[in-house]
Amino acid sequence: MKNHYYSETPGTESKRETWEFVLKDTKFRFTTDSGVFSKKEVDFGSRVLIDSFVAPEVSGDYIDVGCGYGPIGLSLAKAEPDRIVHMVDINERAIELSKLNAEQNKIDNVKVKKSYLFSEIEDDDFAAIITNPPIRAGKAVVHQIFEDAHGKLREGGELWVVIQKKQGAPSAMEKIEELFGQVETVAKKKGYYILRARKV
Repeated sequence: MKNHYYSETPGTESKRETWEFVLKDTKFRFTTDSGVFSKKEVDFGSRVLIDSFVAPEVSGDYIDVGCGYGPIGLSLAKAEPDRIVHMVDINERAIELSKLNAEQNKIDNVKVKKSYLFSEIEDDDFAAIITNPPIRAGKAVVHQIFEDAHGKLREGGELWVVIQKKQGAPSAMEKIEELFGQVETVAKKKGYYILRARKV
């Protein structure tokens, strides 16, 4: 368990790397480390999610659940400076990196916090919850994100999820539809599905 990206304290030796990556036509400088998800580049699923995301019509903060070193949350915060983007992860190393990456990209409309899913989050009126869920942590964890998300969104708020077909997109869609009454596939690319559900 110690060496998974969803471990609280990764057991792998720290080996930081810094590189640049363009998201939403903006060049970002990311520092990553061993023991975090997709440390060599921004993973394809996150990129499709970032490119597909459309701001919901309601005002309010966003939250990136399972933020890793921060590509999703930071790119959305950069694109929408008038919103606060909360970024949470259980992985202490990921949280450290997200804070560092916010600093080195001069993004100050973010709140980065260690939390197991929503356990440390008191707010329950988010305009959007965005997640590239930790598939390897298991279906129960992924579905818990969807369940908790419903109660954490304000009316008109939206849940955005990226998930591969082979890693459970069909069952994720069923679960989200059961909770929200509907779910929409916004994009499909190379087996990745971008799912959106609105709380009504």
